[in-house]
Amino acid sequence: MSQSSIAAASSNAARRGSATSRRILIGLGWLIFALFLLLPLFIVVSQGLKLGLGAFFTAIFEPDALSALKLTVIAVLISVPLNLVFGVSAAWCVSKYSFRGKSMLVTLIDLPFSVSPVIAGLVYVLMFGAQGLFGPWLQDHDIQIVFALPGIVLATIFVTVPFVARELIPLMQEQGTQEEEAARLLGANGWQMFWHVTVPNIKWGLIYGVVLCTARAMGEFGAVSVVSGHIRGVTNTLPLHVEILYNEYNHVAAFAVASLLLILALFILLLKQWSENRINRLRASAAEE
Repeated sequence: MSQSSIAAASSNAARRGSATSRRILIGLGWLIFALFLLLPLFIVVSQGLKLGLGAFFTAIFEPDALSALKLTVIAVLISVPLNLVFGVSAAWCVSKYSFRGKSMLVTLIDLPFSVSPVIAGLVYVLMFGAQGLFGPWLQDHDIQIVFALPGIVLATIFVTVPFVARELIPLMQEQGTQEEEAARLLGANGWQMFWHVTVPNIKWGLIYGVVLCTARAMGEFGAVSVVSGHIRGVTNTLPLHVEILYNEYNHVAAFAVASLLLILALFILLLKQWSENRINRLRASAAEE
């Protein structure tokens, strides 16, 4: 057998081995995905529908569930815009200016990623609770933060504060300041420069960050559980309502409400994927130019 034949046979064997390894790895990935992601989701939905659609919709439209849904939406509608303002402001400062403490600001933005949400909730209780640092003053002025909507919003803001900023900072740093400087030379003021130059360049990253922030806000459990007081129909969000139903052995209702959370999460996931695809296409077109 010639050397060329031996080399060709070795190459074919290596190619077959590589193809086999690829198939094994892909199959293993799908198996893990099915066991640890798809199967639990299927169980949640199937258990929610265990007693039929009537029981499913009864659990979802029960007054306490609707109250939990309403409170969840309110917390999202308040916390996400505030985090949007903070994220854009922080990204603008970090990417456009050099100042003392810049690295510290970037580090502090990531703080909620490293601090347990339960600890964050406990901090708010120690600050604003009846026996907390500001508790007596708040009681004297008839202001309630803990075990009320303001505490839930504060806890939600804390755990979601990095998402918009962390998405925008690298994007704005990559774009630089040339376009803003050109707009300034052409006579644009600060707001004109921001709305007509900066926002069009970051809008898809902005949407992506808002989607991530919304998903995290809707599913937050730990910090909200500490500051809410678990007052049924008053301070329970959807995740807390699921916990209460499950602890009461009302499993069908718990899984039905969990299915509602799952539907909302899937909708947000589709928005996330859509915005991510737009960002990737824009980056690819920018790289080609």
